[in-house]
Amino acid sequence: MAKISTIGILTSGGDSPGMNAAIRAVTRAAIYSGWKVKAIYRGYEGLIHNDIEEFTTESVSGTIQRGGTILRTARSKDFLTPEGRAKAFENIKANGIDALIVIGGNGSLAGAQELAQEYDIPCIGLPGTIDNDLYGTDTTIGYDTALNTIMDCIDKIRDTANSHNRIFFIEVMGRDAGFLAQNSAIAAGAEAAIIPEETTDEEQLEKFVGRGVRKSKNSSIVIVSESKKGKGALYYADRVKEEYPDYDVRVTILGHLQRGGMPTASDRILASRLGVAAIEALKDGQRNVMIGVSNDKIVYVPFNKAIKLDKPIDRELINVLSVLSI
Repeated sequence: MAKISTIGILTSGGDSPGMNAAIRAVTRAAIYSGWKVKAIYRGYEGLIHNDIEEFTTESVSGTIQRGGTILRTARSKDFLTPEGRAKAFENIKANGIDALIVIGGNGSLAGAQELAQEYDIPCIGLPGTIDNDLYGTDTTIGYDTALNTIMDCIDKIRDTANSHNRIFFIEVMGRDAGFLAQNSAIAAGAEAAIIPEETTDEEQLEKFVGRGVRKSKNSSIVIVSESKKGKGALYYADRVKEEYPDYDVRVTILGHLQRGGMPTASDRILASRLGVAAIEALKDGQRNVMIGVSNDKIVYVPFNKAIKLDKPIDRELINVLSVLSI
């Protein structure tokens, strides 16, 4: 592999709290190692349109506490084409970039893998997504902050649910993974979580409602994970309204509220560790891997595993919620 003197860094896909901490860590670790840093704005779209500038240590000052991403982000249709990736690589060469660090989720790392395969450029991925759905890492940048945001919202909704004897169906993000729904349900004392990893048929919904409302409780909260595989909070709320017309049912869809806000200490520390580890990985000759954490240790996960393998949910968590929601 050619000697590295300049790295490029971009954020892609959905933003997540802690991305700025990761940008800061990558920038300063690279400069500490004697490398130049080229910041790429608007993800792969910015790479195609040469929206690139050099970063110094001062460029990332005062950013560790900020949510979102100072590099901004975008989804690029052009990058999905061979012509778009060819243009992106032209700009990589024109800016003297020897390696690329990509912060994002599944789609972002898939883009890095494709670029690396086509043009033999070293790429390192950092798991930046609130969904926590990337295989090979215990947690992802932004997950802890989103989880705390959801918990805070549920706590507030609980006050209204109790005051009015209502059933609330609260929909949270997660794509095809139920980590946010399952763990926020445990943390906020919800009666149930409907997640993609579990099939939820009529009998299960009856169990949720019966256990949470009809026996001993005046109110109930059910957390529903948004998912292409399943049905949303509105569907389940309509079902309950139809089958139990005496119940006062409400729906809250938290939406993009979950992505914003200052990152928690856990996300800032995680992002800082992963950012430094990304530079160390390049110095060690690693390429085309995602940097993750497993049992609190830095690990290198090949892109094809991080992207293609499903991250399993801890079945013990499902049992914990079931036991505690009686």
